[in-house]
Amino acid sequence: MSDLQISLIIIGIGIIGGVVFYNWMQQRRYQRSTEEAFKHKYEDVLLREEETNPERERIEPQLSKEVSQDFQAEPSVEGKMLVGINNRPDSQSLTTASESIKPVKVYSNGVVDYVVGIQSETPISASDLAEIVQRKFDFGKQVRWFGQKNDSGFWEEITIEPDSHNDYTSLRACLQLADRSGPVSEVSLSEFRDMVNNFAEHISAVVNAPDIQEAYSQAVLLDQFCAEVDVMIGINVISKDGGAFTGTKIRALAEASGFKLEGEGVFNFREGNGIAKFTLSNFESTPFLTDNIRTLTTNGVTFLLDVPRIANGERVFDQMTHLSRIFATTLGGVMVDDNRVPLSDNGIDRIKQKLSGIQA
Repeated sequence: MSDLQISLIIIGIGIIGGVVFYNWMQQRRYQRSTEEAFKHKYEDVLLREEETNPERERIEPQLSKEVSQDFQAEPSVEGKMLVGINNRPDSQSLTTASESIKPVKVYSNGVVDYVVGIQSETPISASDLAEIVQRKFDFGKQVRWFGQKNDSGFWEEITIEPDSHNDYTSLRACLQLADRSGPVSEVSLSEFRDMVNNFAEHISAVVNAPDIQEAYSQAVLLDQFCAEVDVMIGINVISKDGGAFTGTKIRALAEASGFKLEGEGVFNFREGNGIAKFTLSNFESTPFLTDNIRTLTTNGVTFLLDVPRIANGERVFDQMTHLSRIFATTLGGVMVDDNRVPLSDNGIDRIKQKLSGIQA
C-alpha cells in the first residue's frame, strides 16, 4: 500500500470522525435546549400587571385552568375580581373523586362568560347532571360546569362519566361570551338560560341568571376588543394523497408526544404548572372526544399556538414545529398553512421572526 493510499485512508477516517462528533454535539445541544424549555416555568403574560401592553396582548374569552373561589353572577365590565382557591383536593376527595371531576383553577367572573348559578338545599347527584352536562356543544360556544360540595369547599370542573359519584349543593353553568367566530348570539344566551332554569326547576333548586341583554352587550364589547389584539399561529398537517388519518393513531401519537385529550375537544400540551403551551385540534369541524375518537377519521390536524398566553414564544414555537414534523412523518402527511400551501423551512423561519417581533 502506497503512502498516498495510507494518507487518504487517514483523511477519510478523520472526516468521518468529525461528522460523527458534530452530529453528537448538535444532538446534545438540542436535548439541553428541549429539557430547559420543558422544565422552565414561564410566567403567564396575561397576569402581568406592571408591563401590560394592550396592543400586544389579548384576553382570550375562555376559561383557563385556574380556580376562582367565587363566581360573580352578573356580567360586568367594571373590572375583574380573581379569588384563588386551593386546587388540591384533600385526602377524602382523592378517594372519592373520579377522573371525570377535575379540581382546577378557573378564571370566571362574568367578564368572559355568561354565568348562571344554581343553589340547592339537597345534594345534586352526578346522575341528575349527566344529561345536561353533555350538551356543551349545543350553544355555539364553549360551555363548562363547576360544582361545590359545600359552602367552604373548592369548585370542581364537572365532566360527567358513568363512574362519577360526586354530589354538589352549588353549581355554576358558564357559557363563553365570544370566541374567534364572534360573540355569542342572544338566541343562544336565551336557550342556555332556559335550559339551566328548567334543570333547576326539575331538581327544586334556586337559580340566579343574569340579564340576557346585558350579557349580549358584554359579548359584543369583548369580541371587538379581542379582534383588535388577537394573534394566533397555526400549523396544519394534512394527508399527502387525500387519504384519512385515524383517530386512534392520532391519539396514540399525541399522548406519546405529551398531549392530553381534554373536555373541550382538543389535545392540550401543558407545562408542569398546568399552563397550556399549544393545542392539537381536528383540521375538520368534528371535535376530538373520548366517545368518538375510536371511530373518527380526518384529513388533517392543526397545531395552534395562542401567542398572548405564552412567554418565550420562539422556544415554544420550535417545540410545536418539531412535533408537527413528527406528526407529518409518522402519519404520512405534509405541513401546510391555512391556505393549504406547503410550509418550507424558510416559511417557518419567517413565522418565527414575526413572532419574535410581536413579543419583543
